[in-house]
Amino acid sequence: MVAQLNPMKVSTAPPPPAAEGAAAPALVPCSMRELLLYFLRLGTFGFGGPIALAGYMQRDLVERRRWISKQDYVEGLALAQLAPGPLAAQLAIYLGWVRARIAGATLVSLAFISPSLAMVLAISALYVRYGGLSWMQGVFYGIGAAVIAIIARSAVKLVHLTLERDKLLWSVFAVSAAVTGYTEKEILWIFLAGGLLVMLVRTPLRAGAPGAMLAALPHWVLGGLGGPASAPLVFKIFWFFAEAGAVVFGSGLAIVPFLHGGVVNELRWLDERQFLDAVAVAMITPGPVVITVGFIGYLVAGLTGALVAAVGVFVPCYLFVIIPAPYYRRWAKITQIKSFVDGVTAAATGAIAGATWVLGRRAILDAPTALIFLVTLFILWKLRKIPEPVVIVAAGAAGLMLRHLRG
Repeated sequence: MVAQLNPMKVSTAPPPPAAEGAAAPALVPCSMRELLLYFLRLGTFGFGGPIALAGYMQRDLVERRRWISKQDYVEGLALAQLAPGPLAAQLAIYLGWVRARIAGATLVSLAFISPSLAMVLAISALYVRYGGLSWMQGVFYGIGAAVIAIIARSAVKLVHLTLERDKLLWSVFAVSAAVTGYTEKEILWIFLAGGLLVMLVRTPLRAGAPGAMLAALPHWVLGGLGGPASAPLVFKIFWFFAEAGAVVFGSGLAIVPFLHGGVVNELRWLDERQFLDAVAVAMITPGPVVITVGFIGYLVAGLTGALVAAVGVFVPCYLFVIIPAPYYRRWAKITQIKSFVDGVTAAATGAIAGATWVLGRRAILDAPTALIFLVTLFILWKLRKIPEPVVIVAAGAAGLMLRHLRG
């Protein structure tokens, strides 16, 4: 993601820090066109996976441009973490809904997803035509380390945004980070337990409170490679990826184990090497990580398979945002719900920090990758005017050169 999205008319200079206890800075109006251009650029240049993408949105939309309030961002992050599906895509959809309801959510989702899908389709066609992506190993050797630096910086920014100096939230954060780092997976009940703990400690339920919360609920809640694909195969692709989008919680990276079990072990659509290439494509292209489903769909059933897989995986996450969003904003005003959201957000931030550690161990393999990581971190923290895509390209070139020199 570019560090400065200068074509926007609004200044990208960060606002001066507010004194403790002072009112939050006033929001700056933006047109729907400006918001869509932002998400189009984010989908085109937003490297780093879901953690980094969420950090970019916080930095650009909340801190620099002030188009989105901190409260709306935090609520969107919590909803995206609670609902099944890719975190970054759902957060973007929610922020689009905040600005223009269903129309905003729909347009933002298309603007955010389309660029990376187009890139994946192009790479898929080359892959099928030329039979492999061996050059990508060298490029990703450098890019992987640089991406970890981007993720780490984004995680620190999210910590400052969501935790502040609240010891209870820091405790939830620490437990979630430790569990994620140890188990190498994001566990839903940790988020729910964190939310319940903070709610019960801060705002214990009084008599009649559960009834009031239930009253706020709507009534219905209470009640490729093998040539041309057949129609049954296309439907099977759609159903499989729709199921993936509907049952996988956490960041987009959480979908990888689910896809591996289905695509490689059960359905045998791809072999291990092809699946690893699919994950590499997702990591080397900008935008949401789950766009890897487009590559998998292309290998199985060509262009039709790619488009059907993408629609299948994103439709559930879209619905899981726009359906509860109107009621979620109403619930968020209830003190118990606000405390619950704070706890879930702290747990989600901890999971992001833990995931940074897990991913870092896989990407920083030796002295060269450690050096790329440290140099990238220095550039991001000290030389903030250099856009992230430039850093990513440089890291990829360095990785390709180093792998070539090492034979």
